[in-house]
Amino acid sequence: MTAKSNFIDRTVQEYIIEHTVREHPVLAELRIETSQRSNAMMEIGPEQGAFMQLLARAIGARRYLEVGVFTGYSALAMALALPADGRILACDVNEEYTAVARRYWDRAGVSEKIDLRIAPAVETLATTIALNGEPFDMAFIDADKANVDNYYEAALRLVRTGGLILVDNVLWGGAVADSSANDPDTVALRALNAKAGRDERVDVSLVPTCDGILIARKR
Repeated sequence: MTAKSNFIDRTVQEYIIEHTVREHPVLAELRIETSQRSNAMMEIGPEQGAFMQLLARAIGARRYLEVGVFTGYSALAMALALPADGRILACDVNEEYTAVARRYWDRAGVSEKIDLRIAPAVETLATTIALNGEPFDMAFIDADKANVDNYYEAALRLVRTGGLILVDNVLWGGAVADSSANDPDTVALRALNAKAGRDERVDVSLVPTCDGILIARKR
């Protein structure tokens, strides 16, 4: 397994993965295929997938929202963790990457749990808010960073009280802590971290797993 964190010693991280991650065989196959891509770092690490599965099971999640699918590892991990009647709304804009995702979802027998919407996520989220349907138990945001605040605000409207919102890549390779790094993505992530840290609507923790996960519990 490939270690992905910039913040944990690689030997320690590989130890964690080897000894504590129970990776489903189809997840492992998807990870290996995705690793051949030049942008494979967009995929979450196996220990992050296991952590997200644990959180979902701990809160009894049944409805899960994902913003940013890539080749489908995180959605597959969550589909495997949700109960038989669990459902996922997955948002992405890329047909090529999500075609890989669909193939592995089929292989794992979880396709019926996943509603994939190919459209700008801001549009899908706005439509979902307008429908005012059953709230989600958990949301995971791992898409374009410029819109991360929009996704966070939408998730706060869509997730139930006591539900979780996870935002990926919030350490951005350490750039958020570098005052000289002021590109749009870094600025957006830095602003969200600061906002969430003082947001009275949530309880929050930032965990330095992989590239950093912001975890917000809706009050």
